[in-house]
Amino acid sequence: MSGSVPFYRKHQRSLNRDYRYQSGSGYSAGTSGTTRTRGLDWSSQSTLDPLPKRTKPSYLAVDRDNQIIGYVVPIFRNSQEFAAGYSEKSKLRNTAAYMESRDTFTSGLEMERSEQISRKETMRESATRISFNKTIHEHEEHFKRMNEDGLMHAPEFVIKPRSHTVWEKQCVRLHCTINGWPDPRVVWYKNNVAIDPLANVGKYKIESKYSVHSLEINRCDFEDTAQYRVSAMNVKGEVSAYASVVVKRFKGEVDEFLPAPRRSGVKDGPVSEYGITFQTHIVDNFGVSFGREGETMSLGCTVIIYPTLHRYQPDVQWFRDGILLSPSKWNHMHWSGDRATLTLTHLNKEDEGLYTLRVSTKSGYKTYSAYVFVRDADAEVEGAPGAPLDVCCLDANKDYIIVSWKQPAVDGGNSILGYFVDRCEVGTTHWIQCNDTPVKFARFPVTGLVEGRSYTFRVRAVNKCGMSRPSRVSEPVAAMDPADRARMRGTSAPWTGQIIVTEEEPAEGIVPGRPRELQVTEATKNYLVLSWKPPCEKGLEGVMYYVEKCVSGTDSWQRVNTEIPVKSPRFALFDLAEGNSYCFRVRCCNAAGVGEPSDPTEATTVGDKLDTPSAPSKVVPTRNTDTSVVVSWEASRDAKELVGYYIEASIFGSNVWEPCNNKPVNVTRFICHGLMTGEKYVFRVRAVNAAGLSQFSQESEPVEVKAAIGGGIPHASPTPPFGISVLECVRDSMVLAWKQPTFIGGADITGYFVDYREVVDGVPGKWHEANIRAVAERAYRVTDLKENNKYQFQVRAANMAGVGIPSLPSDTFLCEEWTIAVPGPPHDLQLREVRSDSMVLLWKTPVYQGRDPVNGFYVDVKEAEAPEEAWRGLNTKPTQNTFFKVKNLKENESYVFRVRAQNQAGVGKTSDISEPVQAVTKPGTKEIVVDVDDDGVISLNFECANMTPDSKFVWSKNYEDMDDSSRLTMETKGNKSKITFNSPGEEDIGIYSCLVTHTDGTSSSYDISPEELKRLLEISHDHKFPKIPLKSDLAVEMLEKGRVRFWLQAEKISANANVDYVFNDNVVSQGEKYKMNFDKNTGVVEMIMESLMPEDEGTFTFQMQDGKATNQSSLVLIGDVFKELQKESEFQRKEWFRKQGPHFIEYLSYEVTPECCVVLKCKVGNMKKETSALWYKDGREIKADENLGFAEGVLKLEIAQISKKDAGVYEMVLKDDRGKDTSTLDLTDQCFKDLMNEVFNYIANSSTPLKITSTDQGIRIYTFVSYYNDLLPVTWHYKDSAIAFSDRLKSGVVGDQLWLQISEPTEKDMGKYAIEFNINDTRGGLKRTIELSGQAYEDALAEFKRLKAAAVAEKNRARVAGGLPDVVTIQEGKALNLTCNISGDPLPQVTWLKNDKELTSDEHCILRVESAKFASFTITAVSTADTGKYSILVKNKHGTESAEFTLDVVEGTPDLGVTSYWTDAEGNVVFGANTPKEKMKTSVTGIRKESVPSVEKMNDFTENPEESENTVEEDNDDPIEIELDNKTK
Repeated sequence: MSGSVPFYRKHQRSLNRDYRYQSGSGYSAGTSGTTRTRGLDWSSQSTLDPLPKRTKPSYLAVDRDNQIIGYVVPIFRNSQEFAAGYSEKSKLRNTAAYMESRDTFTSGLEMERSEQISRKETMRESATRISFNKTIHEHEEHFKRMNEDGLMHAPEFVIKPRSHTVWEKQCVRLHCTINGWPDPRVVWYKNNVAIDPLANVGKYKIESKYSVHSLEINRCDFEDTAQYRVSAMNVKGEVSAYASVVVKRFKGEVDEFLPAPRRSGVKDGPVSEYGITFQTHIVDNFGVSFGREGETMSLGCTVIIYPTLHRYQPDVQWFRDGILLSPSKWNHMHWSGDRATLTLTHLNKEDEGLYTLRVSTKSGYKTYSAYVFVRDADAEVEGAPGAPLDVCCLDANKDYIIVSWKQPAVDGGNSILGYFVDRCEVGTTHWIQCNDTPVKFARFPVTGLVEGRSYTFRVRAVNKCGMSRPSRVSEPVAAMDPADRARMRGTSAPWTGQIIVTEEEPAEGIVPGRPRELQVTEATKNYLVLSWKPPCEKGLEGVMYYVEKCVSGTDSWQRVNTEIPVKSPRFALFDLAEGNSYCFRVRCCNAAGVGEPSDPTEATTVGDKLDTPSAPSKVVPTRNTDTSVVVSWEASRDAKELVGYYIEASIFGSNVWEPCNNKPVNVTRFICHGLMTGEKYVFRVRAVNAAGLSQFSQESEPVEVKAAIGGGIPHASPTPPFGISVLECVRDSMVLAWKQPTFIGGADITGYFVDYREVVDGVPGKWHEANIRAVAERAYRVTDLKENNKYQFQVRAANMAGVGIPSLPSDTFLCEEWTIAVPGPPHDLQLREVRSDSMVLLWKTPVYQGRDPVNGFYVDVKEAEAPEEAWRGLNTKPTQNTFFKVKNLKENESYVFRVRAQNQAGVGKTSDISEPVQAVTKPGTKEIVVDVDDDGVISLNFECANMTPDSKFVWSKNYEDMDDSSRLTMETKGNKSKITFNSPGEEDIGIYSCLVTHTDGTSSSYDISPEELKRLLEISHDHKFPKIPLKSDLAVEMLEKGRVRFWLQAEKISANANVDYVFNDNVVSQGEKYKMNFDKNTGVVEMIMESLMPEDEGTFTFQMQDGKATNQSSLVLIGDVFKELQKESEFQRKEWFRKQGPHFIEYLSYEVTPECCVVLKCKVGNMKKETSALWYKDGREIKADENLGFAEGVLKLEIAQISKKDAGVYEMVLKDDRGKDTSTLDLTDQCFKDLMNEVFNYIANSSTPLKITSTDQGIRIYTFVSYYNDLLPVTWHYKDSAIAFSDRLKSGVVGDQLWLQISEPTEKDMGKYAIEFNINDTRGGLKRTIELSGQAYEDALAEFKRLKAAAVAEKNRARVAGGLPDVVTIQEGKALNLTCNISGDPLPQVTWLKNDKELTSDEHCILRVESAKFASFTITAVSTADTGKYSILVKNKHGTESAEFTLDVVEGTPDLGVTSYWTDAEGNVVFGANTPKEKMKTSVTGIRKESVPSVEKMNDFTENPEESENTVEEDNDDPIEIELDNKTK
């Protein structure tokens, strides 16, 4: 019995199952420890006598076949054992009161009596239960016998065969036990080939007795190592089981001639073998496997390596889709010595693919592959989609990581609304959702990361039904700058023992240049990624970048990364407004500063740039095995970033679709496994990329799942022919034509069979065979027909797989003789050599010629989808050929054709329309290539890249079979074929074409026209009668000292070659005048003459011979040519003598530096210390370099700021005791203009873009240049016209700033302004423009008005033009008068303050304002009460200004200090010896002006105070008046 409820209990609902037995003894017969029966619920005794939980045996006694034979009664040993068998009445006694009374009053006799009662009740209940169960079992057995169909079931293995490993010459026996009804038929297979015992008498013995089946193999040898399969089949189904047999040899039976393997020095270590050829066999392998997400799957193969070497370890590798697998938490690999195992611990859809085991030895390797399919796990919510897959990180930075994934194949029946991305910090288990709303794009930037920490990610899909399971987590990735990541991953270079010092340009103080090649590499509605290249400068360490953006159409640039610049040349931008267009640029920065911005990008609109791919097309299923179908399709057109394809299958008519793959495949052919044998399926395909899934393709034609013909070779009978038409009709026969089937079944069509039937009054009769033997042509004459009767026809095609189904019945044709004069229709239209702009149309002549023979054909064409009116003729004159090359077609357009024949009577009927053909050049298409070998043999060569095993090359001439094979020799090797012309001549003129059968129409042609034949014959002649190839013909060149060299060079020459040197038909030889040299290694032939004399005028010839190859080259030196060469020789001779002393290698020239400095330079040679170099301008020495550094040989003269005065003739003179050399540079007139133009060009290119600023006078447009020259021609333009300057429009230069001032601007001044640098050279001038309009004009005008108002206010505000002293010290009783200048418009209001309180004018303190310019302060008699801080305050509507001084009234007269003024007894200012001179410059005036000492006197006072004292004392009777300038403030 099993541990579950027996089948005979499931039908009895009223059976009492409350009885439970908890004894630990084993008194139940034939039960296992897991068998359970019902018994007493003992939970009510948990507080009294708790019993331990034990095995619960049954009371049924069963035999080995689990058949019930009786029951057993348990033996109760004590009160605790039988207590478990109490009935319902006994439960009432187990109350607390009953237990207490039993313990108090019950004697041992009562306990024994109670035990006997309980035993009887238990036996009675058990007997009743078993009797009832036996009745149920007998009833069910009777029901089975009455319903025999219920006993039928598919075969099943009770015992499967086991694998065996045996020694050679031993016997092995495989056996199994199979149940099934009816009795199954059992077949044994070896490597999927049925075993026939009669074919190998005595080798195999097969027995079947009492459901036990065995296979015995006698005297096993090594060839018996294989995989054996036993298959059992009946009407209910078929099952199979596998077992492997491994046959081994004894160690001593290895071939003796092989050398012994080398062993390492370690005892029992690994073997180092040589001289042994290993044979590797992979048996007991895994087949196509199916798993489900979350499951564990093991793939294993037994590997046999012969001969067997102790401890020899082969290289065992596992691959998935061609990618090597490594051990990980998902993949566990094990090698036991003879079996390789791969365990997928937790299946995910990422694990789906083609798994390959490769076992490598020194003798090679063996592989085995099978596909593993992984289905989605059951959704947690019904209707939810499958989990996404292949989650990875595309880009990682310190503040974002871009996560990508692939969409699942299963959407749960509803379209996927989007995806949620979750992140988890490494080291934690807390997942955080990254996006609040689902994203549809399969890429998402995750932000909000902590720099330096690592994260893993997962993705979930969602539709309207719910959320999918999460995907497999991604690999951890760190949030850090890519430059930091690369630096962390980098490793130090190994120590080489050398320290190499290189010279690097200093980087300090260098501002980096512009970044290069800025582009937008990825753009979606959520983010945008920029990438660029660093600047080209070397040595710029620590360069970082600022990224700036600008809304398209504006010039307002905004820095994106304002806080920290980025280190890597890649940056992602977020939070851009969807639908807006932006431009971007990047600046470099380092410690020296921020560089110029890069060129801005093109305007980029924020949004998803990637569209979902188009649907695939032309889905074609092909039979493969009895459980699989090969599906192929055409790829999606113009698909960008295609991820792959998903294939779905449906049983024909059910409309229930199931995925064939759960991981996208990036091919256009896929084998769909796991199909039901005999069912018809239809298939559809859709493409996927990051933007989403495409629409489904059209459904394929239904295909029945069964093994293809030829053991998996996709051969089948052809599909029906079509397009049956009549080519000719006579009284008792009709000629029919038809079109080839669209699918030939994978094998050549061997012929066609035609049937016909008579149609009487519209009622068709029976079909009759027209031909017994198949006809190869697609045309046939059906005879023995009755005149004026109507007939229908059908055609069947046949190949090696058999005869296909017949075509549809043709139209009804009347059998009557044709008498028309024009010819019948051409037939059998075929198209070859299809290219994107051309194709070749072939046809056959009409069977019915008409009254006269056919003398030409017309070809018509139209687009396949065009109406009938679109037919147009391709030839105006009839062609005599039965082929026509159609040119000037539109690529990817589909066309159809028809042909008409004509004779003298006229043009006949049109042919049937051809099938539509698309004008496209298929990938891998090659053309026929003509070749001429070294022996002059001409051949045509053709190569096919997509051949099949059945493909053949078919050559034709003028598209007809070539009958004369004597003129051509054909040769085919592999996928290449060629025809060789045995004796090319005029008979070989024509078009040669080659067709490759069993392909998609691979063909090509080559036209050998009379001109082409002539060209090929010339090449052939050159190869037969070769010439020595020359790299260069005979040439002449000058050597030093005026020597003349004649030379030529042959491309290839042997050591046996020789040369004759001929001058004017006379052979010359080696001597004083001629020096010959022939280098056979390089092929250089030369002859050198010391000089040219007048008698050397003539023709020089070099004649070469190398075996049968010859060649010669001549050079004619006569007339002016010879004279020029002779003159050049004399000049070079003189030059040689000049260069014996100091000389110029490069004569004087000039260059302009970017700093606009002009440098005169020359390069000299053969210098020494005594050599002098003198500079002259206009004959006057200007510079002498006494200590010349000749290491570099360059002398320079720098003109820092060139002007007109620098124009002149410059000369450099070199001289010493060996000689003298002079170089002159004329920098006058045009040369000086050219020099200045180059200077101006540098200045112009350094100019900055025009900018707008405002002043208090108007609007100023300006630019900066690196250097300004007074000769720089500059023109300002307004609206493309030169500006006429006036008082309102002025231009000028301030330093390096060029400006245009617009005073008092108005709206008429709006427009485009430009500054043009007028450079008169080939490069033209440079113009920089700016638009003064719109917002720019309004902003500038507003700023001008503000500045103007501020200037007016500043000009007219109240001012104290003359200041007051800081401190005035005066004796008591004296008079004090202070005066200062005031100004302002309107006239300011004057207020005097003492100690911050306003003063009023009275007799003691007189306050006056005179002439609106002077404010005076007078105290008639100073007293100590006047001591204090005084100030004057002037105020008008434009502003306020004040001045202060301190009055100190004392007794005595101390010296005047730095900031104090002292007066004598009369109030006159007295300067002391310590008074600074700047204080003495203060003008001091009294009432009597003549008594006031002048400034000069004050200065004299400081120099001779004694003399000055008398002067002051003379005027000490009057009060003083002090006037101060602004310096005293």
